[in-house]
Amino acid sequence: MKAKFTGHDTFPLRYGWLFKAVNHLNSNGNFSSSDEESIRHSIVELGVGKNMVKAIQYWAESSGIIESIRKNNKTLHNVTVNKGLYLFDKGGKDPYLELPGSIWLLHFWLNFNDEHLTAYRYFFNYSNVQHFEKSKLIDDCYEDAKRLVKSEIGNVTTIKKDMDCFLNMYSKKVKTTTKKVDEDHFTSPLAELNLVQDNGRSFYVSNLTERPELPIEIFVYALLEFFKVETTESKVSTIDFDSLLTKPCSPGRIFRLSESGLGQKLDEAQEYTNKNISWVDSLGLRQVNISESEKNNTINYLNEYYGKYNV
Repeated sequence: MKAKFTGHDTFPLRYGWLFKAVNHLNSNGNFSSSDEESIRHSIVELGVGKNMVKAIQYWAESSGIIESIRKNNKTLHNVTVNKGLYLFDKGGKDPYLELPGSIWLLHFWLNFNDEHLTAYRYFFNYSNVQHFEKSKLIDDCYEDAKRLVKSEIGNVTTIKKDMDCFLNMYSKKVKTTTKKVDEDHFTSPLAELNLVQDNGRSFYVSNLTERPELPIEIFVYALLEFFKVETTESKVSTIDFDSLLTKPCSPGRIFRLSESGLGQKLDEAQEYTNKNISWVDSLGLRQVNISESEKNNTINYLNEYYGKYNV
């Protein structure tokens, strides 16, 4: 894993940015940091400043909406088919993130990554805290990154800026005087998931819970994506409950599910898939079984979710 605590210029992801990124590339635009003409074109087309252009590129790449390729000593960008075109194309399933399942899906895409360590991926995949002070989380991230990352991680100040960006992106700030939600914190769709609550004075809460609002189709999609990675070499058809609950990049980790919450989701998945996904919990053995037909069936569950909304 490599460190990637910079790139967004401290701008959290905002509504409309990923659609803009896909539309920009589909209109023969490109993201370039060296070609001045390309930079000016991006600024005009996207309607934002130079630093925000970089931020849009960062979040589009981090979520897998676009990918970069080297060609003739130049870095070019393509829209990915299974993510970028699927969700954010003009004819995509939900280009403006109007459905709650799309935000859960985007959250999963952002954090289902073991190549680059960021503040948000550290929190969702490696941190075990539920109540925390920001400064302590920054220190924990810095110390753990030394162990997790092979590349240079930078200094604590760099991690602090990334952590600030993550917390601003995921939490709604409550003004202590009026107890009303600050409208400035509605700019990021990820705050709508309510995964992190800002209690003020740099204290935050992020409980492990049951997540009934997480659509079963999105959970099953995430479960199958994780299962594919975990069984790439072994080719087995089972995965243990604890791996789904606690391993980095697992659904339990990324969706902040409690032990009972994961059990409920698996019960729901078993019923929803007609036992193509099933699990046992007896005599200390907790195993989840995935039928052969489901292993490469992940996109179908997304299609079923969006099919309910006729999009």
